[in-house]
Amino acid sequence: MPRQTKSRKIKKPDLLFVATCGAGLEDLVAAEIKALGGKNPETAPGAVRWQGNLEAGYRLCLWSRFASRILLQLAAFEAADPDTLYRQAGQINWDEHFGIEDTFAVACTLAASPMTHSQFAALRIKDAIVDQFRAHTGLRPTVDVARPDIRINLHVRGTQAFLALDLSGESLHRRGYRVAAVAAPLKESLAAAIVHLAGWRADISPDSILLDPMCGSGTLLIEAALIFGDSAPGLQRRSFGFMAWRRHNAPLWKRLVDEALEREERGLRKPWPRIIGYDADPHAVAAAGENIATAGLEDKIQVKQQQLAALKRPGEAGMLLVNPPYGERLSDRNETKYLYRCLGRKIGRELYGWHIGFFAADPDLASMLRLPWEAAFHLFNGPIKCRLHRATAVKSAADLPPARTIHDLTPGDEGEDFANRLRKNCISLFKWAAREDVSCFRIYDRDIPEYNLAVDLYEQWVHVQEYAPPPSVDPEKAAHRFNTALHIIRDLLAVPHSRVFVKTRQRQKGKKQYQKRPGQGKLYEVRERRCRFLVNFTDYLDTGLFLDHRKIRAMLGDLAAGTRFLNMFGYTGTATVHALMNGATATTLIDSSATYLQRARANMALNGFGGPQHITVQSDCLQWLRQTDGQYDLIFVDPPTFSNDRHKKTVFEVQKDHEKLLRLAMKHLAPAGLLIFSTNFRKFQLAGSLDNEFAVREK
Repeated sequence: MPRQTKSRKIKKPDLLFVATCGAGLEDLVAAEIKALGGKNPETAPGAVRWQGNLEAGYRLCLWSRFASRILLQLAAFEAADPDTLYRQAGQINWDEHFGIEDTFAVACTLAASPMTHSQFAALRIKDAIVDQFRAHTGLRPTVDVARPDIRINLHVRGTQAFLALDLSGESLHRRGYRVAAVAAPLKESLAAAIVHLAGWRADISPDSILLDPMCGSGTLLIEAALIFGDSAPGLQRRSFGFMAWRRHNAPLWKRLVDEALEREERGLRKPWPRIIGYDADPHAVAAAGENIATAGLEDKIQVKQQQLAALKRPGEAGMLLVNPPYGERLSDRNETKYLYRCLGRKIGRELYGWHIGFFAADPDLASMLRLPWEAAFHLFNGPIKCRLHRATAVKSAADLPPARTIHDLTPGDEGEDFANRLRKNCISLFKWAAREDVSCFRIYDRDIPEYNLAVDLYEQWVHVQEYAPPPSVDPEKAAHRFNTALHIIRDLLAVPHSRVFVKTRQRQKGKKQYQKRPGQGKLYEVRERRCRFLVNFTDYLDTGLFLDHRKIRAMLGDLAAGTRFLNMFGYTGTATVHALMNGATATTLIDSSATYLQRARANMALNGFGGPQHITVQSDCLQWLRQTDGQYDLIFVDPPTFSNDRHKKTVFEVQKDHEKLLRLAMKHLAPAGLLIFSTNFRKFQLAGSLDNEFAVREK
C-alpha cells in the first residue's frame, strides 16, 4: 500500500503596507497596527510602514482611529526621472487590480527627489496604466480625480519610488457622521488622538463624566463615545478604496464588519458615563446635534447652548476636554488670552479634582489657565503646531476682597491736613466698601484746594490723578505739594511704589483728546460685583472702568434678564458685561474706537461670554442708528460730552446733538422697552420736546 503524504499548506508571504497619519500620531498608529494584527511597524514622519496579511489591512481600515490612509504596496523601485516611473509602472499587471470599467486617479508626493513636479510624476504613472490597458484591450479606463473607484499612490523619497493601492479611498478621518460643521473643525483622527492621550478609555468608570465646554460641532464628544462604546470608526462609512479592487475578499470583509457590529452592540448595552457638551454658539450646538444623531449617539451625548460663564460642576469625578479658539489672528489673541483665563478660573472653582485635557496652539496662552500641567503632547492641527496639555485640577483660593489697612503717620509732618483728610475718608469708605463688596472706588477728590488731585483704589492698586494747577500757582510749589501727597498716600495705605500709578489731568483739545500716553500697555484685572474688568493705569487718561458709573452699571444688570441689550457709545463694554452676567439673551455694543471694542471683547471673554448673539460694531453711533432697524428691549445711551472724529471730520456735542440721537435710538426700542440715557455734562438740559413725546423720568 503506497504511503500517504499529508499536504502542507504553503503560507503566503506577508503583504507590505503603509499607514499615513498626521504629524505626531505615528506612535499611536504603530500601537494600533500591533493590536490589530500587523507586524514590525517602522515609523517615519507622517507614516508607519508595516507587514501583515489582508485581514490586518482590512482591520486597520475599519478600526484605526488615528491613521489617515492604509496603502498596500504594489512595487518599489529606483526612479530618478519621470521616464523611469513610466517604464516601472508599465511592468505591473494592472488588470489584476481593476478594469476599464473602473475610474482611477493617481496621487503623488515627493520628498528630497530630483523630480520636482509631483503632478507630472503622477501623470507619467497614469500614462503607463492607460497605455497598458489600451495595448491589451484597445480601450482605456477613465480618470476621475474627485471620486475614483481606485486610487493609486506614488511616493518618491530621494530616488526610491513606492507605488501603492489606497485601500482607504477617502481619508479614514471621514467617519461618515459629520454632516454639519463649524469653522476650523478638528479632523476626527486628531480628535480621537486628543481623547486617547488625555486618558479617556473604553474601561473608564460609568460614574465618570466627560465635559467639553466649547464643543463646536461635537467631534471630541463623538470620538470619546466611539472609544468608550468599542465602536469601529469605519462602521458608518459607505465605501472604502478596496471595494472596487479585483482582489477584494468580500467574505472576509463581511466577517470583520459583523464582528465590529457585535462589539458595538455590546458596548451600547453596558452602563455609560455622562458625556456633555456646551457651546456659546447656537449654530455650533445645532451642528453638534446633527452629527451626534447621525452617529446614532443622541441618547449617549447631551449638548446644549451655554456660555462658559455658566459652567458648574456636574458631578464629583470627570474629565474636562476642550479645544478652545487659538487666537491665531493678532486681533483675536487678546480676547483668547482672557477667555483662557476665565476657563482656568472656572476649572479651579468648579472642577477641582477633575482630569483636564487642554488642546491649544500657544503654550504662553495655555499658561493663562494657571494649572499644574503634568504632561504635554506635541501634535499638529493641519499646519498649526499644537500641544495637548494634561493636568489634574486643584481648588483655587476663594476670591476675597483685598485687606485694607490704614497706617499711622507722625503728627506734625508736612502735609498733615491732607493726611488727616485722607485718613478720615479711608476709615469711612473702607467700612462701606467691605459692607457693599466694592473693590474699586475713589477715596479722595480735590477735598482740599491745595492738594488738587484725585485718588482711586482699584483693589491693591492706587491710581492718582493730578489736576494741572492754574497759571497763578507756582509750578515748583505745586509739584512739591504733589510729591508730599504721593509720599503720604504710599505710607498711609502701605503700598509699594510699583502699585501706585500717577497721571496729570488737563484740558485737551483736538487730536490730543484721545491720544495714547506713554506706558507699558499692561492690563490689570479687577472685580465689580460678579464681573471682572481689565484696566490700564498707564496708557490712557481713563483706565477703562468709570468708577462713577458703578450704580448705573448695577441698575442695567438688574434690568437685563431676558433682554436684547443695545449699548451705544459702549466704551470698554463694562455695562454689557453686567447685562450679560445678569441674563441678557443678546447684546450689541457700538463704538467708533477699535481700541475700546478690542477691550470690550476682552472683558466679555474674561467673564466667559461670546458667540454670534453678542456682537461689537465699530461705527459712528448716529450713522449706525440710521442704517439699521433692529429692535432692543433695553438700550443704554452714554455719549461723551464732546468728541470729534479727525478722519470723518465730525463733531458730537451732547447738548446740541442729544435730541437727534435719542429720537433715532427710540426707533430701535421694542414695545414696553426701556432706554436709559446718561451724561456727565453738568450743565446738560434735556430738550423739552423729548419730555412731551416720550415718558421721561429722571433719576
